[in-house]
Amino acid sequence: MRRWLPALALLAGAGWVLDRAFPPDLSRLQAVGQEVLARDGRTLATLPAPGGVWRLATTTADVPPHLIDLLVTAEDRRFRWHPGVDPLALGRAALQWALAGRVLSGGSTLTMQAARLLEPRPRTIRSKAIEVLRALQLEARYSKDEILGLWLTLAPMGGNIEGVRAGSLAWFGRPSLRLDPAEAALLVAIPRRPEALRPDRHPWRARLARNALLTARAAGAPGITPADTDYALTAPVPAARQPMPRLAPHLARELARHASGPRLPSTLDLALQRAVEEVAATALAGLPERASLAILVADHQAHEIRALHGGAFGAEGRAGALDLTRAIRSPGSALKPMLYALAFEAGIAAPDTLLADLPRRFGSYAPENFDGGFAGRVTVADALRHSLNLPAVALLAELGPLRFASALKAGGALPRLPAGADPSLPLALGGLGVTLREMAGLYAMLGGGGQAVPLRLQPGRDPAPRRVLDPRAAGLAAAILVNPFPGGGPQGIAWKTGTSWGGRDAWAMGLDARHVAGIWVGRPDGTPLPGATGARTALPLLARVFERLPPNPRPGLPVRAAAPPMAEALDRLRLSFPPPGAVLEEGEGHVTLRASGGRRPLTFLVDGRPLPAEPAKREAAWVPTGPGFYRVTVLDAAGAAARAEVRVR
Repeated sequence: MRRWLPALALLAGAGWVLDRAFPPDLSRLQAVGQEVLARDGRTLATLPAPGGVWRLATTTADVPPHLIDLLVTAEDRRFRWHPGVDPLALGRAALQWALAGRVLSGGSTLTMQAARLLEPRPRTIRSKAIEVLRALQLEARYSKDEILGLWLTLAPMGGNIEGVRAGSLAWFGRPSLRLDPAEAALLVAIPRRPEALRPDRHPWRARLARNALLTARAAGAPGITPADTDYALTAPVPAARQPMPRLAPHLARELARHASGPRLPSTLDLALQRAVEEVAATALAGLPERASLAILVADHQAHEIRALHGGAFGAEGRAGALDLTRAIRSPGSALKPMLYALAFEAGIAAPDTLLADLPRRFGSYAPENFDGGFAGRVTVADALRHSLNLPAVALLAELGPLRFASALKAGGALPRLPAGADPSLPLALGGLGVTLREMAGLYAMLGGGGQAVPLRLQPGRDPAPRRVLDPRAAGLAAAILVNPFPGGGPQGIAWKTGTSWGGRDAWAMGLDARHVAGIWVGRPDGTPLPGATGARTALPLLARVFERLPPNPRPGLPVRAAAPPMAEALDRLRLSFPPPGAVLEEGEGHVTLRASGGRRPLTFLVDGRPLPAEPAKREAAWVPTGPGFYRVTVLDAAGAAARAEVRVR
């Protein structure tokens, strides 16, 4: 024996050198698709491998034990004992070939099959010899379970499907760990003749192959009981392919661009993501052509995004390839809560401070309310709650646009202004560009006591929080926004809407004790969407999203039993301009009289004489006849009247 030791050592050394010089080609094993995982580890979305092949990395831990039992029993009963090559199986195959003149059994072990899957070759004697050598290499390099992982990842499952995990999703629409014995047997049988046994094209053949495997080749598999076999023999085979998981497609592409590895974890909640996409799909069906929407839900306590819908992925004419949660849009009035919180912090105003919502010019800037009217003297709380524009601009004029812009930037929302422009008063009404993600971050800061922490899409550690607002100021602004949804919905939600100029962007933002949610609706190309407003278009969707969140009323933010009576007052007939006691200058041309509320048609009178006006409008032109005092009156169709005494000098 000692005489052979040097020769054996030399042979072993030569084998080691050859193994290192000609290692197995693992490129197919490494070229797998990617999966985006929900926060609980379940699959949200899958991305194919290069070439469009659905191939997902699979290990023995990803499949049920009875599938491994079926595979080993049917394909290689001595798998656990041989060194990669089974001489008994090869001898039997050679003898059958010699006697019958054709191949009756291949004699390939699972390790040899894995070698062939790694490096496909024509079925020749030379190829078989290479498979034998490669099998020995694989056995020297990997454990038995790792070799099984090669087969489980690469086994052809028909069409462009490879591997048990991809096969389970494509043929049964469920994770491979949930395969029952009948389903497991089909996935073990298909790789023997993948195109001939495709269930969607040849269901009868697929069923026969599965049943033959269960009754003959896999008889006695340790994980399969007679009851399992009886059930499996009568179970149907799938008649069609199932769609691969495709939730949060925009996020899937984003993570795949910036991360490597076959499995990409995320912070999304699978059930909530599915519910949000259902809300979006229903809403999209009712939107005009070329319109789309984006939705984001985050846990502002954990600083993690729980659901993200970036738009109508794949829909023609709706820019479905764009992630609209990252689109830069005008927020309209949706930024006002941050402005009021800064005013509270600076001591400029308090919720019960009275402000004048009356016509006023700020240099060349003369803002108006959305409805063209004015409310007169209102509290700060009512001004924010009803999104009045003049009070917001007046507060910003006192606070300073640069301070407001700096606070937005500190909160994670970089204010994007026209080229060469400096922060100015239109910031109060949405005169800048932000994204839905940034808006969600700002409202998360409002709900988090004024501390800004970036919202994450993947698990990780939070950076140090940045104090942007005083906690009391942030809490006051949030408390003002707690109101019932106009069309009904969950209680205890602080919400605010916004509409950009021309109806290009409709927003609704909301938060409760734990969650922040945001909705954007508009046309991705920035063209107007006639009739779209935050209140009419986006707010009902926000209510539906919060209905799908667990109730969690915020401590310290009591739910109001009803909205204050301000809303009813705004519906009454009012003379918006001129206000009582106004002083007008003679020679400035005609004066536009405006009214709000009431039932149209409206009639305008000056000193009892009616003025020409279009019945559908709420305004009329008047040219004073000279200096003096005048009584301006407006009447509505129900007989209500509103008056103002004015002076022309």
